Order: sequence, then structure tokens, then C-alpha cells
Amino acid sequence: MELAPARRDRYTPPMLTFTISETDHCRSAESLVRNLLPAAPLAYLKKLIKSGHLALNGVPISSPCALLRLGDTVTLKESGRTRALLTGRKPRFDILHEDSWIIVFNKAPGLPMHRAAEVDEQNLVELGSRFLADRDGFAGKLRPVNRLDRGTSGAVVLAKSPTAAGMFGRFVKEEGLAKIYLAVVQGRVPEEGRITVPLEGKEAETSFRSLYQGERGALAAVWPVTGRMHQIRQHFQAIGHPVAGDRRYGGRLLHGYEGILLHSFRTSLTHPATGETLTVFAPLPAGFLAQLRELAGEGFLSLLQRLPEIPSDSM
Repeated sequence: MELAPARRDRYTPPMLTFTISETDHCRSAESLVRNLLPAAPLAYLKKLIKSGHLALNGVPISSPCALLRLGDTVTLKESGRTRALLTGRKPRFDILHEDSWIIVFNKAPGLPMHRAAEVDEQNLVELGSRFLADRDGFAGKLRPVNRLDRGTSGAVVLAKSPTAAGMFGRFVKEEGLAKIYLAVVQGRVPEEGRITVPLEGKEAETSFRSLYQGERGALAAVWPVTGRMHQIRQHFQAIGHPVAGDRRYGGRLLHGYEGILLHSFRTSLTHPATGETLTVFAPLPAGFLAQLRELAGEGFLSLLQRLPEIPSDSM
């Protein structure tokens, strides 16, 4: 996002103006404000939105779930408090949603969820827990509700307490998370398909739809019906179209990108504590966007603009 200088006017409240960039495309209003004001209390952020202090293209935003798109203009009423909280620095973590029960991060490619056995390395659980401790004195340990492979980027849900972990864990086991992934896969793929190759002797099913076909590969929207380990990666290898960058399952080497071109783009669930439907979008990493620009060429911006319209169901 790009920050324009605050406008000072004797007759109108001063405003902070932001233009939504490619790396903020498909970000929610809640996520934008949280990342602009990383030290702000949750109650204060909710108040900003509910009181109409945030506007999208000149219209007050009333819902924290309002989706922001490339080129949109967002304005925030300036006050002494918002100015003090506005650091101007890139936050340590990309927060997509947060409440008293869970926090949803946009995981970077190449960052593992947990510390590997006998290897002292950075990982999301420990870094995220430390971040919350530094920010507001969080004394617990984050617990993953769902997991992503090290090379995969995108939305991942972590519980803030054992109670929340149990509640969300039961929900995922009984209801599951409705997820859409974006994957750059190699070769020419059908317009849509369903892969049902068993994995480790168990039934497995993945549906997909091609969003763009290029010379070297395609961008596909992917709906995992079951949740086997490495399911999407193994299924696309099985049909001869491995995920780009996934060397373990036959993908070509990517230069300048830490992970594989697989991204958890949209996650939906019924919040077990509030009963509300929660849909979280995860903007694509800058490196993924660069690879997508190379794939799509002149069709890149048109492709980005279509991403929010991907249907919830594959077929």
C-alpha cells in the first residue's frame, strides 16, 4: 500500500490516504488497519471501522470483512492516536484476522510451522507467540488449527489458548475448513478436473479449475475435498502437472523464490465461539506475484482482478 501525505484543511477532518497495491489486493479492511496500526488494541481497531472512520473510495466502511482491490483508495480519519500508532514500517507479521480466540497469519513461503527436530530455526508458532508477547503481554503459546507445508504460503489459523484450540480443533474435525488454494502448475492443464488418486492407501480428492493458461504452465484454483498430507502437491504430480518450485514432487526449480507456487488464498468457517461466518482472504506474496506476472504477461492485471470472483465450490 502507498501512503499519501495527510491533507490538512481547516474545515474538514485531516485524512490519511492509502492506495491498494498488488501486495494488498484481496486484503480485508480489518487486515489493512491491523497491519497499519500493529500495536493498536483490538477494541480500538473495531471502533475505527464501526464509527465510520475508514472509507473505501469515498464510502464509509461498515464491515471489517470489506474486501479491498487493486487501485482502491482507502482513507482513515487522522487523530493524534492514529498518528502515534502508525509506525510506517512493514509489520513483522501479516495479520489477516484476529479476535480473542484466534489469529490468522498470512504465512510467508519458506517459513516452517514448527521447529524441526534437533534444528533450531525460526518457525511461525514460536515467532508468532513472541510477537504477541511483545505486543500485548501474551503469556501463552499459539496452537495451529490448520497447517501449511513449509514451502506453501497463505492463510493459517492459530488458537490463542488451549480452550480455543480444543473448540476449533473439534470444528475442523467435524466440519472442516472451506479452502481455496492458488497454484501455478506445469504444462497445459484441462479447464477443470477432479483428481481422486488414493494417497497412502486412503481416499483423496482434489478439484481444480484453470484460471489462466500460459506457455510454461497454468494458474489453477484448487479445492481440496479431503485433507491428506501433501495432497495437492502429490495429486498434481500424479496427473503430470507438478506445482512449480516443488522439487520433491517433480516441479521445476524457481530462482529467487523461497517456496513453491502454492498459496492458501481463501479460508471460510463458521466461528464456533460466535456462530458468525468468517471468510479470510490472503494476498499473494510479492515473489509469487512476480512469477505470475512472468507467466501471464499482458494478462497479469486482468487475472488479478478476477481472483476475488472465484466461486466457493469447484463444480
